[in-house]
Amino acid sequence: MWTRRYYAVKHKPTHDEQQVRRNMNDQPTSADVQELLCRAYTAFNARDIDAVLSMMHPDVEWPNGMEGGYVYGHDEVRAYWTRQWDLINPAVEPQAFSTEPDGRILVEVNQRVLDKEGNTLLDGRVQHIYTVRDDLVRHMEIRDPSEDTELQAP
Repeated sequence: MWTRRYYAVKHKPTHDEQQVRRNMNDQPTSADVQELLCRAYTAFNARDIDAVLSMMHPDVEWPNGMEGGYVYGHDEVRAYWTRQWDLINPAVEPQAFSTEPDGRILVEVNQRVLDKEGNTLLDGRVQHIYTVRDDLVRHMEIRDPSEDTELQAP
């Protein structure tokens, strides 16, 4: 039932998102973004929803890895995580940070998902790709590293 595909959520950027990504002049420095995201991962693993939401834009677009698609805004993210944590116990640990050619931040993440009895459902690497504006997470997507064409041999 739980597969890597469970967490792979693809998103085709809207025209507005593409424009934002083309004009990254207001993008915080890499060190600032890394510190922001590290705090967000720590708060997520501690189940401190309010702390994580304080680091997100009010209209954040967040991937729904369980059901597919996206949730939008603080209320939907809160409801999604509450449902998720009632079913499973995910933990995410950032391993490496880099910047994509379009200015988005790519985080290599070790992700471990346990069921409510403590059995491992998933343990592996995923990539989280963030758009950060005005020091807040605006958009996140999840990528399976095995689908990253830059990492695959020709």
